[in-house]
Amino acid sequence: MGFQGWTAEATDFYDGLEEDNSKAYWQAHKAVYEQAVLRPMEELLSELADQLGPGRIFRPYRDVRFSADKSPYKTTIAATIGEGGYIQFSAAGLAAGRGMYVMNADQLQRYRESVDAEPSGSAIAETVAAIRDTGIEVTSHGRLKTAPRGYPKDHPRIDLLCMKGLIAWLQWPAGKWLATTAARSRLQEFFARAEPIQEWLNEHVGPSQMT
Repeated sequence: MGFQGWTAEATDFYDGLEEDNSKAYWQAHKAVYEQAVLRPMEELLSELADQLGPGRIFRPYRDVRFSADKSPYKTTIAATIGEGGYIQFSAAGLAAGRGMYVMNADQLQRYRESVDAEPSGSAIAETVAAIRDTGIEVTSHGRLKTAPRGYPKDHPRIDLLCMKGLIAWLQWPAGKWLATTAARSRLQEFFARAEPIQEWLNEHVGPSQMT
C-alpha cells in the first residue's frame, strides 16, 4: 500500500506522550507507535530513497545522562535521509531540513572562506535569497554575535559568515493533509527547492577531515 501519511492516531499518541512521558504510557501505547508513527516513517523513507538516498530513523529514547530533564522518550520521530536531509514528525506537524546543521572546525573554516571568496560567496548569497523568497527559512543551529576573527563587521555577507552551519528549514502545522500522500509531496518539493544549498555545501565545504 505504501506511505499514506500519519493519521490522527499518530498525533494523539504524541499528545499523550507530552502529557505523560513515562514508561507506563510508552508500554501501553507501544503498538500505536509502531503502527501509526514508526511504520509510516519507514514507508516514507523507502519511497524517497530513489530521490534522496537511504534514510535512518533515530531511536525514540532520549539521552538523559547530562540533561536536567529526565523524560525518557522523545516527543518526535525524526530521521536523516540522503546527504544532509532531515525529516521530523510530531503532534505539532511535519518539518524538514537540508544542509549542514553542525559543522566541525575544519568545515566551518572552509565554509567561511568560501562565503568570503568570489564567485562562491556571491553564489551562495543569491541561492539563500532565492530560497528564502519561496518561504523557506535558511538558518543555522547557532551564530556568532559579531564577525568571525579576520573578517570585517561590514562584510557584505556578514549574516552568512556569522552562521555556524547552514540549513534550509520548513515546518508545516498539523492538519488533515498529514493523513494523505500530500505529506510526501510537500517533502519532495521542499528537498528539490533546497537542493542548491546542499550542492554548494558539497562543493565548497564537504565532509570533515577531523577524526
